[in-house]
Amino acid sequence: MTLAFSLQGVSKRYDPFVLQALDLDLAEGQIMGLVGVNGAGKTTLLRLLAGLTLPDTGRIEVLGLPMPDEQVRVKEQLGLASEDMRLYGSQSLAWHMAFMAKLYPGWDARYAEQLLRRFDLRAEQKLAGCSHGQRVKALLLLTLARRPRLLLLDEPTTGLDPVARAEVLDALAEVLLDERRSVLFSSHQTAEVERLADRIGFLHGGRMLSCEDKESYLSRWRRIVGHGALADEVAAWPEVAQLRRNGALLELRVQQHSDALIERLSHAGLAVRQSEPMSLEEIFVTTVRREGVPA
Repeated sequence: MTLAFSLQGVSKRYDPFVLQALDLDLAEGQIMGLVGVNGAGKTTLLRLLAGLTLPDTGRIEVLGLPMPDEQVRVKEQLGLASEDMRLYGSQSLAWHMAFMAKLYPGWDARYAEQLLRRFDLRAEQKLAGCSHGQRVKALLLLTLARRPRLLLLDEPTTGLDPVARAEVLDALAEVLLDERRSVLFSSHQTAEVERLADRIGFLHGGRMLSCEDKESYLSRWRRIVGHGALADEVAAWPEVAQLRRNGALLELRVQQHSDALIERLSHAGLAVRQSEPMSLEEIFVTTVRREGVPA
């Protein structure tokens, strides 16, 4: 299996924040979504992969090359779009496009023109006169038109209105059809991650709480509602992530749903009235609270 990136024992400290020793990899052609609140460590992780900061411990490989030793070769094939990146306000988008075409041999001028139309941008307009949403789309255009093998996106739709957000997500979904292109993107918008990602990582307080493929997350988590005299010890079962009582009703959020678990709950005194899938946001909040840290 070819890896888009691999981190082994990687940590980084910015007092008081610490990205704790992290082992993480992504297969080529896959899309990983990082879910986490502000300050969870998402941007730090992306900056480490992009070679913009150095790890305190551990090893990083990107596209099969060690970082930071081979960062020049890596950056030729890597695209990073982050909210804190700045464009030249006194120059037009066309100027930026021409500049990028000189720097990167893989620049796809035809695709750049397609993105101009899709994002409803004017190439001759100076960036200083653009709205926040237009600048975000311009940055994404400049990143996507390079056709990078590894795309790193840090909160790509932050500050966009619903229409602009839909345009950006549609463009990203199209880009991700390329089986050799890999993507790591961070977001606190769980609906975006649920739509685009193959794999999902929950990052909180500098720790990766869990990371696995999306279908596994969504298929095994369930919200079960019922009533009965259920012992408090059920809350300690490994399958049960949360048990709440609301009057006569009992609500369980379980992370390992199965017919056998339903049978055990019935024997324990629960009369099940409803069992339904959980959203990714509900799963994330439950996971964080189960770890004993505030969401």
